Amino acid sequence: MELNSRDFNHYQAAFLPYRMKNKQPLHVLFFSVCSLSAVAQETCPAPANTFVVEKRLPNGQIQVISNMTSIQQDNFAEFAGNVEITNKDSLINANKARINRTTQQLIASGDVTYQNPQLSVTSQEVLLNTQNNRMQIADTEYEFTTLNARGQADLLVIDQTQGVELNGVTFSTCPRGQEDWLVHADSIKVMPDETRGVARNAFFYVQDIPIFYLPYYSFPVTDARETGLLFPKIGSSSSNGFDFEQPYYLNLAPQYDATISPRYMSNRGLQLKTEFRYLTEQNSGQIDIEYLANDADSTTNEDRYFYRFTHKGALTDDWQVNVDFNGLSDDNYIVDLGSDYYNSADTHLFRTLGLHYYSESLDFSIQLRDFEILGDHDDTYRALPELKLDYVTDLPAGFQFDIHSELARFDNANGTSPKATRAHIAPTLSFPYENSWGEFLAETSIMHTVYRQENIEGTNLSRDASRTLGQAKLYGAVVFERQADWFGHSVTQTLEPRAQYLYTSFEDQSDIGLYDTTRLFNDFAGLFRGQEFTGLDRISDKNQMTLGITSRIIDEDNREQFKLSLGQIFYLEDNKVTAANKENDRSALAAELDWRIGSKWSAHSEVQVSTQTDKVERSSVGLEYRLARDKMLQINHRYVRDLSGEQINQLGFTASWPVARDWYWVGRWYRDIDRHRTIESYTGLQYESCCWALRIVAQRQLTSRFDDDGLQSTDEFDSGIAVQFLFKGIGGDSSGRDMLEDGLFGYRQAYLLD
Repeated sequence: MELNSRDFNHYQAAFLPYRMKNKQPLHVLFFSVCSLSAVAQETCPAPANTFVVEKRLPNGQIQVISNMTSIQQDNFAEFAGNVEITNKDSLINANKARINRTTQQLIASGDVTYQNPQLSVTSQEVLLNTQNNRMQIADTEYEFTTLNARGQADLLVIDQTQGVELNGVTFSTCPRGQEDWLVHADSIKVMPDETRGVARNAFFYVQDIPIFYLPYYSFPVTDARETGLLFPKIGSSSSNGFDFEQPYYLNLAPQYDATISPRYMSNRGLQLKTEFRYLTEQNSGQIDIEYLANDADSTTNEDRYFYRFTHKGALTDDWQVNVDFNGLSDDNYIVDLGSDYYNSADTHLFRTLGLHYYSESLDFSIQLRDFEILGDHDDTYRALPELKLDYVTDLPAGFQFDIHSELARFDNANGTSPKATRAHIAPTLSFPYENSWGEFLAETSIMHTVYRQENIEGTNLSRDASRTLGQAKLYGAVVFERQADWFGHSVTQTLEPRAQYLYTSFEDQSDIGLYDTTRLFNDFAGLFRGQEFTGLDRISDKNQMTLGITSRIIDEDNREQFKLSLGQIFYLEDNKVTAANKENDRSALAAELDWRIGSKWSAHSEVQVSTQTDKVERSSVGLEYRLARDKMLQINHRYVRDLSGEQINQLGFTASWPVARDWYWVGRWYRDIDRHRTIESYTGLQYESCCWALRIVAQRQLTSRFDDDGLQSTDEFDSGIAVQFLFKGIGGDSSGRDMLEDGLFGYRQAYLLD
């Protein structure tokens, strides 16, 4: 019996509806396999997905369309010519097909393709048993259409209860015919509802050369976090020798995980690094512990360690708690062994515990603040505890009233240093006004501080000291705009003059110790800050006028193309507070420049020039050329005339550029001009295709090690080399920008335009 196309709908309803009683589409099992290659990075172009189901069928039904159809005794059906077999979520194309009603088998043969939304398979024959929902495809080539994985399998089996199994299988994320790396395994199996698959007797090949062999390999088959090995870190340096670190990730629960990283250094020994993270709806945090027993590079074979605990949590909608607690065994730990959280130039580590309350008008916090000091630095005071209370409310006629208050207990690890309890309150009445063309602020404050000081024998400090100061401020700024021409483009130019008068009364503060106070540097924004010190132990008297002006160039897309700011403080009276004494009647002239020079060039500069000597006190200049994300050149210079008795005069150059197809280079060089020496040189070369990457980095930099007296060396260097190999699609990430941010100085964007 032969059926033409007009008779087919009757055949579909009479012969097939009871066949495919799947509890879930078979393609769902395929999706588990292909998910192992999901990574957020640039990968090879995915194959085009031509799978389209024009008419969705109910679960359990299949539809067969062909040029010719015949039915024999209502038990056999044969189809020939452009055969299409469709169910709810998959499609089989073949030259011919045969359905056996007695055995409930469907066999499709001849140029067979199997497709679903995630997978495309080609073969010469597909066998589907609709009774036990088992499909076998022999001598297959497969491609995941949503992810960039492909390969071949001698036999591919999909079973409703046993899952997916591929025998004699290859796997790669490289383009077809360009398999730079390839995995070949005897079998890969993924059970239903499992998040991991198992590969047996797996060989990893690179350019047809076997690199390593794994008799048993468990891998994730979804994009969920899974326990397993991460990519190792391999390097070498003059201080550590050969350096190999192998991270192992532990997915302990949906809300917390851990990473254990044994690290072997040939010059030092075996270090163990651990990281534990947790994340809940209200809390998040991380615990890091690093330990190196009997450092072989140390003359005393000392044990070395680092620990860190951070936590942020919400107790209620208004109450929050935070912790940042760090510690280490010695001053040179970060210099010798590195850190993901601190730089070798850091002078201290934080130890902070805080409880905070926030509301619309009232903020309250209580903190315990301590520090781990690195090197021979001045004694640092810890605040145990420090309480702050701030209240603000609006008054009639546009006025505003706020109160800032603090209570702190300052202690010092050095038992001979003075200690103090400090209470401070500062009520402020202000009249702020702001609109599109300018702003105005009139403000007056009373600042009252009380001290109870201890351990003051042999000093000029008083046991009980108090200070009451008055302060008044007037600030105004106006914005003028005009249409202008900027290199042939229509733009908006602004002129924004601003002025501030500040008066602070004087009171002798020489009998008060310095507990949390250091002097601040003035850039352009700092000119209007009104305070020369951090903390409250020194509040200098002031009678001064600050003038500043800013001009901007804004294009038709409302983007800043150019911004120049100039400002200076004029002192109407000499300061009487000793720590704030000045030799001149005005501050250094502060200037700030940001310029987007066309579409590729940008510049940023900050300069402070003494108007008495006409000499530059501090400056930083950066010029950047960026042609594309991976094509960048930057040159920068920084200068400080006097920083703790030393002059800083450094020139730096940073570049990233493709040197050939798939080859990418990053270089950085910093030179101390005064000492005629290079303080950092860094170069990295990376090959990156769409399916694998190789990175080689070499660097030499100033170590800044501390000696036994806590003094920092300025003449000791460390050099090293690191190699990293990444298979894209089975974990790892690759980015040349990582190399830009490595090293002592790292990459900083040159401009700060809005």
